[in-house]
Amino acid sequence: MTLSFPQLGLSQHRVDCLEALGFTTPTDIQAQAIPLLLEGKDMIGQAQTGTGKTAAFSLPILERIDATSKATQALILTPTRELAVQVCEAIESFKGKSAIKVLAIYGGQSIERQMSQLRRGVQVVVGTPGRVMDLMGRGAIDFSQISWFVLDEADEMLNMGFIPDVRQILSQIPEQRQMAFFSATMDPVIYKLAKQFLRSPVTITVEQPKAAPARINQIAYKVPRTWARATMLQAVLELEDPETALVFVRTRREAASLTQQLQASGYSVDEYHGDLNQSQRERLLDRFRQRQIRWVIATDIAARGIHVDDLSHVINYDLPDANESYVHRIGRTGRAGNEGTAISLVHPTDFWRLREVERHIRQKITLLDAPTRSQIEARRLAQLQRELHGILTGERLASFLPVVSHLSEEYDTHAIAAAALQMAFDRYPAITTQLDSWEPADQRERALDVSQMLQAVSTSERR
Repeated sequence: MTLSFPQLGLSQHRVDCLEALGFTTPTDIQAQAIPLLLEGKDMIGQAQTGTGKTAAFSLPILERIDATSKATQALILTPTRELAVQVCEAIESFKGKSAIKVLAIYGGQSIERQMSQLRRGVQVVVGTPGRVMDLMGRGAIDFSQISWFVLDEADEMLNMGFIPDVRQILSQIPEQRQMAFFSATMDPVIYKLAKQFLRSPVTITVEQPKAAPARINQIAYKVPRTWARATMLQAVLELEDPETALVFVRTRREAASLTQQLQASGYSVDEYHGDLNQSQRERLLDRFRQRQIRWVIATDIAARGIHVDDLSHVINYDLPDANESYVHRIGRTGRAGNEGTAISLVHPTDFWRLREVERHIRQKITLLDAPTRSQIEARRLAQLQRELHGILTGERLASFLPVVSHLSEEYDTHAIAAAALQMAFDRYPAITTQLDSWEPADQRERALDVSQMLQAVSTSERR
């Protein structure tokens, strides 16, 4: 039986806010966590990102906050600036017209401004461990009235080395408080931390999806032993031509190096990693969401802050070490009812990892050979043909007809059209020639392809 939000114990005001946002049915983690948290129980929630856990802890907090008191009553720790901002924005949307003040605190933003906002009164603070520690050191944040504490993405806190800071912060929280830990995976260190600070916690585990969503088309490309992985990525990007793509790499150095190579080749791409300051990250995300750049090269941890509803592709430059990370990565595409594509670049020495991933998700991943030059050129020609059809029915075509008329006094009209196509074709980024294992382009076949395309366009127009 599917529960509704009113059945979970939420107030009518909160339900109305959720309905206005388009939320009518709680997710699994929400259905299990909200009643327990409203009852005052401590909780450990194991669930992947994207399962609705932000609402699972935010809604009970909002139900219990005293809006008439300016004291900080809830502290939510997140591992990254981006996640802090997202959680803060979510809570703002859930609170509706309530007078509750919510503040995101993180590095890269003026600490004096944050201190000023805290002095004016903030009931809910969402912050990163480093900035919370800075504010603690300055005596700018008062924990004495905190009745709620949430540790979000606890596994990433561990990966990023924040657990000592978390312990220090927890030691300053009043003993009479309610706590919840949320994590995609439960490392023994996380359990030990929970055992130390939580009181008889209830553990909720939302079954991790062993199968990736059917709306995500999963494929892998074999990386030839003699090929550089960066060259393979360029070949795949050329063949697949993603509208938008998030490319996962292991290190900041790889992100910077790949971005530099692709930009030098004329691609619309930028890098996203921990070395960027907050303003740089926000500008990049705005450009990405507005389609001013098509592809982003990102590290796993930094990419926690990237959420684009209509992301068309996710590309694993390397397969991640953990199967859960693979599911988490590819789940960033195929959202909001859209279809998506997940691509992995797999070297022969990594085929065993691909088999492990397949066993975990209980799906077969299509394994394809490396793209060839002729495949890429055929894709480019097909794209040009689609663009030609659009131009032939457009309003600007008439302004170019006098140029064709003038040139036709000296050249055949088919030759003029072929020359124009060549100009358009040659503006594509150059296909790498580093690898002689790529299939060489035969000029006669290429000319035949162009001729056939012109014939197809001509026939279409006569119809």
